[in-house]
Amino acid sequence: MNTEDKIIVPHGGYKNLKAYQMSEIVYDGTVKFCARFVSARSRTTDQMIQAARSGKQNIAEGSMASGTSKKFELKLVGVARASLEELLLDYEDYLRQHQLKLWGKDNPNAIKIRKFGSSENRSYMTYKTFIENQSDEVAANALICLIHQTNYLLDQLLRQLEQKFLTEGGFTERLYNSRKNILKKRL
Repeated sequence: MNTEDKIIVPHGGYKNLKAYQMSEIVYDGTVKFCARFVSARSRTTDQMIQAARSGKQNIAEGSMASGTSKKFELKLVGVARASLEELLLDYEDYLRQHQLKLWGKDNPNAIKIRKFGSSENRSYMTYKTFIENQSDEVAANALICLIHQTNYLLDQLLRQLEQKFLTEGGFTERLYNSRKNILKKRL
């Protein structure tokens, strides 16, 4: 049976997705940020960490479900995107409530962080200094830059998934077509 005849197509592989890799960096950075700058007793800490976790976990879950449901994969990647948007607002709120500056896209530090985004083998360690060794203003803005990059990658992924679904269909269509082909061969 060749790949076109398979009903359950290869799925998973989320760890190779740049969007997943970036979401993992955002999650790790958010855990560190909250530990450093937000009270552990604050509901905000839990909300921020859960939003970052949801961004990462929903990409993984959607990727694993993609073999049997492209629709579910699209939905979960959309949930990941929405969770990271919520987290972005939390960081912007933090800066505003602490009278700290939100970097514009032309800020030299923002440009520096964006440049790291094109490097291979980036990980949390690539951004650790900004998050763990700098002020809350620098750390929050660095994470905002990372969230923007991750959201851009998720938007690209959503467009790719949508196109793939429109051109190739999903599990139900493959199941129907396979069954139809088997019945034709019997006749």
